[in-house]
Amino acid sequence: MATLSHFLRDLRQLVFRNAEQHAIPSMDGALSPNDRLDACRPIGEALPGADDVVAAGDEVLYVSAGRQVWRLEGAGFARRSVVATFAGEAGGLALHPDGRLLVCVAGHGLAAIDAQGREAWLSQAEDRPLRCPTGVAAAPDGAIFMTEGSLRHEPAAWAYDLLEKGRDGRLVACGPGLDAPRVLLRDLEYPHGIALSADQRQIWFTESWAHRVHRAQRQGREIAPPDVVIGNLPGYPARLGRASAGGFWLSLFAPRTHLVEFVLREDDYREEMMRTIPPEFWIAPALSTDHHPLEPMQFGSLRALGIRKPWAPPRSYGLLMRIDGDGEAMESLHSRVGGHHHGITAACDTAQGVAIVAKGSGRVLLFERGASA
Repeated sequence: MATLSHFLRDLRQLVFRNAEQHAIPSMDGALSPNDRLDACRPIGEALPGADDVVAAGDEVLYVSAGRQVWRLEGAGFARRSVVATFAGEAGGLALHPDGRLLVCVAGHGLAAIDAQGREAWLSQAEDRPLRCPTGVAAAPDGAIFMTEGSLRHEPAAWAYDLLEKGRDGRLVACGPGLDAPRVLLRDLEYPHGIALSADQRQIWFTESWAHRVHRAQRQGREIAPPDVVIGNLPGYPARLGRASAGGFWLSLFAPRTHLVEFVLREDDYREEMMRTIPPEFWIAPALSTDHHPLEPMQFGSLRALGIRKPWAPPRSYGLLMRIDGDGEAMESLHSRVGGHHHGITAACDTAQGVAIVAKGSGRVLLFERGASA
């Protein structure tokens, strides 16, 4: 079987020579590496499992972390309190025009919480449970749009979905009362984040495993066939947050590397690795790097004489980019190999600065304009 699979792979490469020529783009220009993320000010103590952030006014943030949603408020967002606790991991967040807080909950679906703390739920769409809700957005007319990364795995198992080459994500729409759910798109490669454009006429969403960003014209709860706005990102995109300067803040939670791209092509090796090695030691992207002695590639010139080399391929990285309305990169914030704030999963603009979630470090950061360059 292995011989046959190798023969078919080689045959495809000969016949369809340019079918998979998606070279990882270099980070230059507006994406030139810097240390701006490491210069950001952490907001309070760490929130382990921090995943998404949404602003509610000038001095209020909601942050999902673990199985809870936190409210951060006041000058510097210094005061914090727990808003809700769930049976599953809390992820994507959004505010509905009527004031309800929308929360993606792993394994359970989408929750809507009103001012009195009452919860309403959307637990399935077209007779399939919503196991992996990843992002949510609400339009001014009350329509709700949600991305579901996978039909098989919950969000915490994203590495399984990547290495299994998952392609069963969905884009779901429903009414203000979480009613009449409808699947707008299916067979997506882990859609992770979703947002509406400033004029509310477009839906933008990311596909992590395809390294791209889409946009689609919307009419009520319906959308036109989407277009690819960014087709070959240097990392795996997570969520989109509207930027006050125009466009969006686009989070990338891990870098793409030639090693991982190679492993994804070698099916026999990949399947044996997943079968015989603990997941934390797989050759796969990571939200953070703990420098464990069994970490992949310890004998691949990553470390010599106890020193981690600067040319070592990164397992984790911190990258947030601001894109304009055409998907062009305008600026970026980085935490490079050896930095402290990797695994960026969300960001949003506030009057006090840009609030950024570094899931790898469990930190919510505040990027204050003029504080770093």
